[in-house]
Amino acid sequence: MFRERGGAGCGQSWMMAVMATSVFPEHVTAERVVVKPQRVLSVDVLRGLTIALMILVNDPGDWSHVFRQLDHAEWNGWTVTDLVFPTFLFIVGASIVFSMSARAARGNCKATLTGRIFARAGKIFLLYLIIAFFPAMHWTHLRLYGVLTRIAICYLIAALIVLATRRVRWLMLIIATLLVGYWVLMRWVPVPGIGMPGRDVPFMDKNLNLAAWLDRGAIAWTQRWLHTGSLYNHTRDPEGLLSTLPAVATTLLGSLAGLAMQAASAGQASWKSVRVRLAAWGVAGIVAGEVWSLWFPINKNLWTSSYVLLAAGIAAVLLAVCSSIVDDRPQPWPKWLRVVTWPWLVFGSNAIAAYTISIVLVKTMLNLHGTGADGVRRTWWYFAYWDAFGRGGSNAWTSLAFAVCFVAVCFVPVWFLWRKRIFLKL
Repeated sequence: MFRERGGAGCGQSWMMAVMATSVFPEHVTAERVVVKPQRVLSVDVLRGLTIALMILVNDPGDWSHVFRQLDHAEWNGWTVTDLVFPTFLFIVGASIVFSMSARAARGNCKATLTGRIFARAGKIFLLYLIIAFFPAMHWTHLRLYGVLTRIAICYLIAALIVLATRRVRWLMLIIATLLVGYWVLMRWVPVPGIGMPGRDVPFMDKNLNLAAWLDRGAIAWTQRWLHTGSLYNHTRDPEGLLSTLPAVATTLLGSLAGLAMQAASAGQASWKSVRVRLAAWGVAGIVAGEVWSLWFPINKNLWTSSYVLLAAGIAAVLLAVCSSIVDDRPQPWPKWLRVVTWPWLVFGSNAIAAYTISIVLVKTMLNLHGTGADGVRRTWWYFAYWDAFGRGGSNAWTSLAFAVCFVAVCFVPVWFLWRKRIFLKL
């Protein structure tokens, strides 16, 4: 957790500048913006739903039997599973706005906030390295790319951009530059030693594209100088170097949503108008993504620009729905609402902890072995699934049942942290 530093002298002018930016209508002066924003619970709920679904789709009992929507699209196209990670990045972008404003209000200046941004990104990446290194302890083939690596980089870049400007027009210009620029790079830049996409090689070929070529080059460099590095798919990586550009755009789209919701939280706009705006943005993003996919197909592995618009559009609609259920609702909540939202608020309060717990449990169960009745040594994961769920045969339903139970197991330590009011912040 961070200990607060920086007094009023350091942060007063920055705080007033933040409050005078496009978070609020331009005719509202900083002196009038003194309403303390309330916590936006819809973001916590959607974050909790997202992290629970992330654990669910990552950990089926039997990968040979998985429902189509609970697995990634092989290449072009999308499933529900393909929406999970971009939704999380979208929420990261929204959270940047709330966190930065809260710290600015407590007196943090730009220099202090910049230091915190770099520190947090570094801690997330360090956590990933620890998880990736555990338990095999093999340095040579350590995968440097990954989910937490992408979160760290996208958070770092997006937070620095939001720190520099909160003007909607500038953020939209940056997003458009990232998305159009990525399309131009992938479509019109020749791949060294391979040729022009769409002429010499098929456009968006799995291995003969610019993103895959850069990833192979980057890993060759790390192997030479750091003596480590590997790619998830051996010749390419879904969290690779070049596709980080549109992933940053996903995060910044979330920041735009956060700016709109912060205005409602601070009383500068009605919640109804903000929800309508989010839903309208979402529908526009979905339509734009589908239209752009005619020229730049929706593809999670390459994080294509059309995929960014589609996924962010769906995330915005979901956020609007969650907001209509929990935000600006008088206390006490009805019992049914407390019951329905409680697990997602618990998960959402410690999302990184929940994800880390799931990875550690999986790796532990896959590296501990036991001997079965047939005398064959197998992993604990094998026994947990086949002895309890797949005894009568494995199918998509038994595989899903195991995944649901695994999510419930991961929930227990996160609930303990919730009960103790411990919220792990990197």
